[in-house]
Amino acid sequence: MPMNLWLDATAEARRDAGLRRSVSPRTSGETLLDLAGNDYLGLSHDPEVIDAAIDAARAWGTGSTGSRLVTGSTELHHELEESLSDFVGHERGLVFSSGYLANLGAVAALTGSDALIVSDQLVHASLVDACRLSRARVVVTPHRDSDAVDRTLAQRSEERAMVLTDAVFSVDGDLAPVAELVDLTSRHSAVLLVDEAHSLGTVGAGGRGVLAAAGLAGRDHVVSTVTLSKSLGAQGGAVIGSARVIDHLIDAARPFIFDTGLAPTSVGAASAALQILRRRPQLAAAVRARARDLHAIATELGFDSSEPAAAVVSIRVGDPLLAVEAARVCANHGVRVGCFRPPSTPDASARLRLTARADLSSDDLDLAATALAAASETILAGSVSSNPRPKT
Repeated sequence: MPMNLWLDATAEARRDAGLRRSVSPRTSGETLLDLAGNDYLGLSHDPEVIDAAIDAARAWGTGSTGSRLVTGSTELHHELEESLSDFVGHERGLVFSSGYLANLGAVAALTGSDALIVSDQLVHASLVDACRLSRARVVVTPHRDSDAVDRTLAQRSEERAMVLTDAVFSVDGDLAPVAELVDLTSRHSAVLLVDEAHSLGTVGAGGRGVLAAAGLAGRDHVVSTVTLSKSLGAQGGAVIGSARVIDHLIDAARPFIFDTGLAPTSVGAASAALQILRRRPQLAAAVRARARDLHAIATELGFDSSEPAAAVVSIRVGDPLLAVEAARVCANHGVRVGCFRPPSTPDASARLRLTARADLSSDDLDLAATALAAASETILAGSVSSNPRPKT
């Protein structure tokens, strides 16, 4: 089949299933209440964070100009790596240009064709792609099923193994059983990689993450990855672990070796945001409280929503077309919400995803309640407009 015909047929099938996507640019003057982004602590527009980005640009320029091993490492990168690792309780850190690349680099460099990877079925797409690139044998276990992980590790023939999990799962917002996973990976001489993208800044005392909250950070066989684009309001990612792990990644992680280093502006912004979080540890508790408020609003309206463990509030809708329509209705009432559909979710399990922020006001919550009430009426009616696209 000619490519254009295949592309047209694929697009039509996606449209019929409610899975067609489009890019909707935000405007600088947009007035929608943002409950879709991941700016959990509200720091992306903090004047101190913005000033730090500007200062970094003036000192180092707008780009890093090369890979980290050539010209792409500045003093700012090293200071951020030290601050991050100290904050979450590990020995060393290594900054990548995105959280996605941090996961690709860590998994591929620490496994290989002679290793086994055991992955939770709901890990982030970056970890799924990392498994594909690793050349390792991959076994996907049921969600949060520590017994299945234990059995798989016990039955393996490979000498080396790695277990992958999100700390807070990005769609449903539930927590991984990290204490059980740390224990069983230790018993089976395996590595545990925990993606703390959605737990840094939101979980534990002062937002130090799931591993620190459980008193398990810094174990030799535990590696964590974080993103700088959520609670820290900037851009980029990092791998955090033992000195041996970080030294190995510098030698072997292709996304570190060959990618242009993270821009100094993002490094400066993330460093400033981390300093704010250190000074204001109450921000983590505040964002969890706002998430519980949003969950209470959703459940009072009759939505199927699970108790949030951090900042993510998931509302199950089911039908993708209805989910898109519900998001459109929310936007028409002044609130931007996330709309997650396959392949981000399993088939027939589309949902709205609300993300709390520490700086949400009571007026913001009232507006969210009004928008969700209108969306609830739309879902109950089962109606879809002829243009199911959120207005901006």
